[in-house]
Amino acid sequence: MVRCFARHLSAYDPSCQVPPADLLPVRGSRATPYIYSEDEICALVHAAGTLARPLHAASCQAVISLLAASGMRIGEAIKLTRHDVDLDAGVLTVVRGKHGASRHVPLHPSTVAMLRRYAARRDRLRPAPATGRFFITCAGTPLSAALLEQTFTRLLIQAQITTPPGQRRPRIHDIRHTFTVASLRDWYRDGVDVQARLPVLSAMLGHVAPAATYWYLTATPDLLALAAQRLHQHLGDLP
Repeated sequence: MVRCFARHLSAYDPSCQVPPADLLPVRGSRATPYIYSEDEICALVHAAGTLARPLHAASCQAVISLLAASGMRIGEAIKLTRHDVDLDAGVLTVVRGKHGASRHVPLHPSTVAMLRRYAARRDRLRPAPATGRFFITCAGTPLSAALLEQTFTRLLIQAQITTPPGQRRPRIHDIRHTFTVASLRDWYRDGVDVQARLPVLSAMLGHVAPAATYWYLTATPDLLALAAQRLHQHLGDLP
């Protein structure tokens, strides 16, 4: 922007120096993540339920639902073992997640109920799997990220979720971004101290500090409206 303005000035004042294009290195910018609406998440879960193979359908439904309800990384979710999933306590244990850190992830009762239904269906369809992982394939092997992402591409089409103009195709990882934005939105609506809650959200996402959580925040219209309302309540009507 400075270079463009300097070129504009140099047309009127030849002594105006235009900074060279290679003066400062260009840093890569973050691609805008896709923020799913609640209806779109429901559409994805419903589409997963229509997959031809029953166990694959159940596994994809459960993983997508868990990602939307917890904000977990895909790799963390599919690596969960049966021992890591304590449905009686309503807590998941992520063992050696990103950067080797482990953590506990609390679950909402509705998420616990969903996982119980999945576990019952999984054990009925594949009573003797070849792995101790919680989420498995039809062959009784661990569900892989590659298979999940491949299936997710088909689910996007079935759920009629299209790529916004000028943006990259929606990804399953964007569900993690969606969870982060939705958490802040709900806190603003409930009138809680968002700054005080950010360390809690950061810990749940497995970040070492809230600064890493800011990467997942995207300015959506409803979030900006709630933030503006909070600012107006704080400042009042300014002259």
